[in-house]
Amino acid sequence: MSKPVPDDAPLWLFADQLGPAVYGGEHAHREVVLIEATSALRRRPYHRQKLHLVLSALRHAHRDLGERATLLQADTYTDALRRYGRPVLVHQPTSHAAEAFVHRLQDRRLIVDVLPTPTFALPRADFAEWAGGRKRFRMEDFYREQRRRFGVLMDGREPVGGRWNYDPENRESPPRKQRSLGLPGPYQPAEDDIDAEVRADLDGMDLPAVGVDGPRLFAVTPAEAQRALAHFIEHRLPSFGRYEDAIMGQDWAMAHSLLSVPLNLGVLHPLDAVEAAEQAYRRKHAELPAVEGFIRQILGWREYMWHLYWHFGPDYMDNNALNATVPLPDWWTGLDPAAVRAECLHHALAGVRDRGWAHHIQRLMVLGNHALQRAYRPGELTEWFATAFVDGFRWVMPTNVIGMSQHADGGLLATKPYASGGAYINKMSDHCGDCAYDPKKRLGDDACPFTAGYWSFVHRNRDMLARNNRTQRSVSTMDRLTDLDAVLEQEAERRRF
Repeated sequence: MSKPVPDDAPLWLFADQLGPAVYGGEHAHREVVLIEATSALRRRPYHRQKLHLVLSALRHAHRDLGERATLLQADTYTDALRRYGRPVLVHQPTSHAAEAFVHRLQDRRLIVDVLPTPTFALPRADFAEWAGGRKRFRMEDFYREQRRRFGVLMDGREPVGGRWNYDPENRESPPRKQRSLGLPGPYQPAEDDIDAEVRADLDGMDLPAVGVDGPRLFAVTPAEAQRALAHFIEHRLPSFGRYEDAIMGQDWAMAHSLLSVPLNLGVLHPLDAVEAAEQAYRRKHAELPAVEGFIRQILGWREYMWHLYWHFGPDYMDNNALNATVPLPDWWTGLDPAAVRAECLHHALAGVRDRGWAHHIQRLMVLGNHALQRAYRPGELTEWFATAFVDGFRWVMPTNVIGMSQHADGGLLATKPYASGGAYINKMSDHCGDCAYDPKKRLGDDACPFTAGYWSFVHRNRDMLARNNRTQRSVSTMDRLTDLDAVLEQEAERRRF
């Protein structure tokens, strides 16, 4: 039998737990503690705009909660809690390291109790029951169970429309005669005096940041998150599905929601986003493929990554099944798009530098694909994604990078590596027409680095790929290439582009 939670204990909110699901409801009577710990900001080279978002979210929460909240600024969290002088409650934090830290603080009696995480749809204990003794995981199985459990897009026990998945309808190439989708731009919050104060403070802190400063592009308060969600549903969701996987050089946001930051800050609950999308379908504002694709990202993939992060445990970061040992180059970690000529990689790096954000296909099939082909160290790459992206909190990236992007877990999460040549990028983006490289060429000065790099990847991992029935054909095709030796020699010499 669990012990009762002290009714008068204050509630300490981490910077990714700043919504009413955490401090409202049964905890609405509690005092709230917020902490800015300088040591946490200095620990890694975070993107400058990510630092801004986190501090802005904390300070806006302090303002919005009024006299109920205390904001402490200290070198460490421990220093702040000791100065506060009262034991606090916390909800389960969102990383292995933070969870271990919370347990140490509990041993020191600075924390009185740890409550379940309220910022995801499915509790961790329920996922553990679903996972059972599984050795292999399929997101589709999890996603269908989520739909049934929460009654989302369901007609009784069957999916609305008779299908669970509308992926085939959501893979269109970008419109070839347009430079953008022509949609209303994404919601952008208006900066205020808190943002000005944060920017000035960051200017004076000399933190080891990457990227450039810029206007705040993402919601950091519950009110802003609701406005961002409503704007997306009204103006962008109807066009989301068709071009979900497409890339356009002059339209960085396309029809994407840009809700990952407020979701990961905890100021928007995933079920609120899911319900709003379903209602758009029910009132015939958006078609089913677009709505299902958006819901699958949140109720399916995002929740799946969260739970597998905990299920696989902290040692998952050590996986390196493909023996990738190349360190990240300086132009990559320094976010220097001028150092590369390939248009797709140039645009992706520029987006990370300028906004700390790129959409999922740029992450997987441009940045991740390049790293996979070049055999970058998966742990180092995971760390880069977690710090250089504004939505890259500690739980987000290990399964996305180690498992999905780099296949470093040997297939525990994904059934095949996500490697491709330039043909895929040419199909799904408008970059190749303006590029110095030809996606159809694998040899020569104008050979596409992704096309040539793909065959180098297949050659390096031929034994693993030959055993997988989804990739056997690639090995057979490679064995028929008459210029393979020349391609491999070229790729051994060309390590930056």
